[in-house]
Amino acid sequence: MATLPTLIRSLRKEQNIILPSLRRAFSLCDQINLIDNVPEDQLRFQEFDETSFTVNGVRYEGSLLCVGNLLMSWSPRNFSEITTDSLSIFQTVRPIPELLIVGCGRYNHPLKPQVRQFVKSIGMKLETVDCRNAGSTYNVLNEEGRIVAAALLPYGVTS
Repeated sequence: MATLPTLIRSLRKEQNIILPSLRRAFSLCDQINLIDNVPEDQLRFQEFDETSFTVNGVRYEGSLLCVGNLLMSWSPRNFSEITTDSLSIFQTVRPIPELLIVGCGRYNHPLKPQVRQFVKSIGMKLETVDCRNAGSTYNVLNEEGRIVAAALLPYGVTS
């Protein structure tokens, strides 16, 4: 951090340019850091790789199913294994999540019509995205206190 003021002074001397003060911007950024102020009992996706996810500092291999702040292993290993049976847990979960985010792996794919209809019949909305966007969307909505669910295939899954 000590090098930034030195750099600014040198730029001002060399080019006679008046630069805006960065001190205020940095201090506001330090004060408003929502990501680091997440309660310990709240799930937060932090990283992913080809075969796993890191949630709250713990690495989990394979597919994951998240409901609210509950995390469990999920049976599908590829996109074609996402069926009404693999999502049947939502018939018993209460309260019913308002949104199910399906992380399709590396690429986004449309779900089969019968799976879409099944999710709709339970009373949830459905969003299918690649797993990178699924994790970040889950984080934001969960931090807002919304009841959401995520069914995620690892990033290495391509079909």
